[in-house]
Amino acid sequence: MKTQLGPTSNRFISQRLRLNYVDWGNTDAPPLILQHGGRDHCRSWDWVAEELRHDWHVICPDLRGHGDSEWSPEGHYGMDAFVYDFAQLVHTLGHDQVTIIAHSLGGNIATRFTGLYPEKVARFVNIEGLGPPPQIRRELEEKSVGERLRQWIEDKRKASGRTPRKYATRRDAYQRMKEENSFLTEEQARHLTIHGASRNEDGTWSWKFDNYVNVWSGSDLPTSDIVALWEAITCPVLLLWGKDSFATSPASDGRLKHFPGATLIEYENAGHWLHHDQFERFMGDVKGFLG
Repeated sequence: MKTQLGPTSNRFISQRLRLNYVDWGNTDAPPLILQHGGRDHCRSWDWVAEELRHDWHVICPDLRGHGDSEWSPEGHYGMDAFVYDFAQLVHTLGHDQVTIIAHSLGGNIATRFTGLYPEKVARFVNIEGLGPPPQIRRELEEKSVGERLRQWIEDKRKASGRTPRKYATRRDAYQRMKEENSFLTEEQARHLTIHGASRNEDGTWSWKFDNYVNVWSGSDLPTSDIVALWEAITCPVLLLWGKDSFATSPASDGRLKHFPGATLIEYENAGHWLHHDQFERFMGDVKGFLG
């Protein structure tokens, strides 16, 4: 039986940062970008990429400050920076149109990109990626600009004082991964840990993401502008939500009305990482949607 080769790592430049993406080959096929979420990495898509690589040219980028991409020197992880990076990736790849599957923070980024450049996206699968629910956004916007920016400065200072958490062994990191998502199989948790942690000089292990990625911007777009981007999307959209997730469903919180042509599927026995938790069902729904 012929061994299936894995992806190759590549770099592109965005805002002077060297950002990583992996390429699964099949360059003559239509381009498909798989964008991971916060504190995650591009190799979390490996199972999905293996299933789709024969029909698609699969590209999986690492967000700035994540995986094998460089960290922002000033700790800048605002949505403006992320959206620019994503646009720069599409520009660098040189495709007139791409298809996107994106999760969580990656979904938030890709949704804004799709609204900005609707002609560039053929189809879009969004996995729990619309950002904070309306109630949280209302609470934030009820605060004055001064309050929001002071909180952002305080949060940045706290992040500057944190050192990456160290684990004595990679198995300790694996155990933490299992605690974070109890739905993961041992194989999934092991794979995510191998590609998501790196060894420190003293022999301990730490996650690859920058602590600053946990600081939400104090100057994001107002909800009305974000909604305007959602409503500018013209391609078919598939929204996927886990019923055991902390993220509220757009069907229950009112956001679905801004995607009139979208299909929403909610998954039983699945949390925020439903593409891991219910992999077979996820792949069936995605393949049916992509065609």
